[in-house]
Amino acid sequence: MTMPRIMFGGDYNPEQWPEDVWAEDMKLMAEAGVSLVSVGIFAWARVEPRPGEYDFGWFDRVLDLLAEADIGASLATMTASPPPWLSRLHPEVLPRRADGVRLWPGARQHYCPSSPIYREYAGRLVEQVAARYGNHPALRLWHVGNEYGCHVRACYCDVSATDFRRWLRERYHDVEALNAAWSTAFWSQRYGDWSEVLPPRTAPTFGNPAQKLDFARFSNDAILACYTMERDILRRYTPDVPMTTNFIGLVHKPIDSFRWAAEQDVVSLDSYPDPYDPGTHVDAGFGYDLVRSARRGQPWLLMEQAPSAVNWRERNAPKPPGVMRLWSWQAVAQGADGVLFFQWRQAAGGAEKFHSAMLPHAGAHTRIHREVRDLGAEIAATAELAGTRVRAEVALLHDWPNWWAVEGEAHPAPLDLLAAHRAHYAPLFDAHVTCDVLPPDADLAGYRLVIVPNLYLLSAATAAVLREHVRRGGTLLVSYFSGVVDDTERLHPGGAPGPLRDLLGLRVEEFWPLPADGTIGLDLDGRPGRGLEWSEWVEPAGAQAIGTFTEGELAGRPAVLRHSYGAGTAWYLATRPEPALMRAVLDRVRAEAGVAPVLPGLPDGVQAVRRHGVDRSYLLLLNHGGAEVTVALPAPAVDLLGDADRPTGLVTLAPRGVAVLRS
Repeated sequence: MTMPRIMFGGDYNPEQWPEDVWAEDMKLMAEAGVSLVSVGIFAWARVEPRPGEYDFGWFDRVLDLLAEADIGASLATMTASPPPWLSRLHPEVLPRRADGVRLWPGARQHYCPSSPIYREYAGRLVEQVAARYGNHPALRLWHVGNEYGCHVRACYCDVSATDFRRWLRERYHDVEALNAAWSTAFWSQRYGDWSEVLPPRTAPTFGNPAQKLDFARFSNDAILACYTMERDILRRYTPDVPMTTNFIGLVHKPIDSFRWAAEQDVVSLDSYPDPYDPGTHVDAGFGYDLVRSARRGQPWLLMEQAPSAVNWRERNAPKPPGVMRLWSWQAVAQGADGVLFFQWRQAAGGAEKFHSAMLPHAGAHTRIHREVRDLGAEIAATAELAGTRVRAEVALLHDWPNWWAVEGEAHPAPLDLLAAHRAHYAPLFDAHVTCDVLPPDADLAGYRLVIVPNLYLLSAATAAVLREHVRRGGTLLVSYFSGVVDDTERLHPGGAPGPLRDLLGLRVEEFWPLPADGTIGLDLDGRPGRGLEWSEWVEPAGAQAIGTFTEGELAGRPAVLRHSYGAGTAWYLATRPEPALMRAVLDRVRAEAGVAPVLPGLPDGVQAVRRHGVDRSYLLLLNHGGAEVTVALPAPAVDLLGDADRPTGLVTLAPRGVAVLRS
């Protein structure tokens, strides 16, 4: 999908307001440069007040007003929150938690994803919406559902149990194959009939890890089936209108974004970095690189962000002046072709009445709305960025089944995979090195360096891909607790790192996790430092020790290892070096791999990303620091946000400043 310009707008919920407000909305949207709004997301109860009785007249008027104002609609299927009458008539659609507690109406997303009744009623509504609005001039994009898996990440009811058994039969075909995959000889868990198999409900102690992993896979598929059911209805009516649904949480554990992206025409993301966290822009950067990579570099949409404060954290800080602009441009720098907000007009009631909006309670003459209007003007002035792409020579591998497995119970120590990713990603971000975030089965051709943190669950096929990458001359960095089990949670024979032992030139004999908040001394080629969280007893089998542990039982043993394989090089980290030492490790590894920063010599706190078009490129500079900085450019460039007629070789960035430079 190619947008004609960088889209700008937000969620629009006119059903919350009397009709005499709508005309003012259109006027203010036009003045703010709004070009796209998400509309109808929570309109089900309004358009179908009783089963089979539809009232679309008011919504017709909304879409007509948008068309007259030349504002496009990202039109929702309206199925995200069922009306109260559905659960009154069919209480069996309500989801249950693992402990058996039923989740009731009164919030949103109160449905079992496997429920055929929910899917039937949702499908009927989507048919009505598609037939009525498929040719409407305001329609630009279909917005299927909303924030799938946000509140109901899995359902453990009897309907889901039946669906889970169906899913397992398709995967394993017979119950004996299931027994083998789930290692049910342990603890007398062997099944004699499919009817005995249940979701991993609350049990006396540790559950079966393979059962939990498969239930996570199934739950993702059950929610995805709700999306594809609606999408396929829309396809019949409007085969040429693109489809999306919005991912949440930057990286959301229950939803495999890579699997879902393949079913969409454009990926969209809701992003809510915490203003209290000084490193939150780095976490956002990881999420943006992932969603951009999910469709191999295709531009994506920032579907939601907050203009200022949210309402759902324990403490809800506003975004200081300039932060909303800075973080919006960060999304564009990292490949977004749309900047949208939740929501247009701040709600007067309900659970989100304290969530900020583009048009606050206090009206248009406010700091927030002025910043929104200024940003809208900047977005409109940089339409030529649309469709350009970000390129990377480094890939970091992330895998949802591994995430579900590596954070399981009864392990040597609890691990936080996203924290591990951040530890490896942040030094690249700080060094101005662009990074794609890919699944393990991705094509790695064209990447000089591939980074693999904590790939506990490793298939033989993925091991072969990594081996071939290094054999052809690539560089690989693998971190601890990788290559431990296969995709059914069975240990690889011979110990970790399993099928990567020959590639890495080593064998892990024992895991030595550190105490909570404990550290261990390290020496990296004469540079002292500390290791965090984890350590391992590693026996080299061809690998060279570049760094060693300096304390405790592991003193003198390898901590950082390097191994030549084919035409390339593989590195292994048996601990997580503290941030400064991790930066040193990654600087050395990427230098050996021939990976250069986007722009060398930048001041601390400045982010640099380049977007490439057919015949020109754009350098985006963002100052996340607290001081004014001056950046020397390698060649004169035009700042699209500054003096568009005068190229310059120097750019001065105020704190939270942004420059968009055309080469």
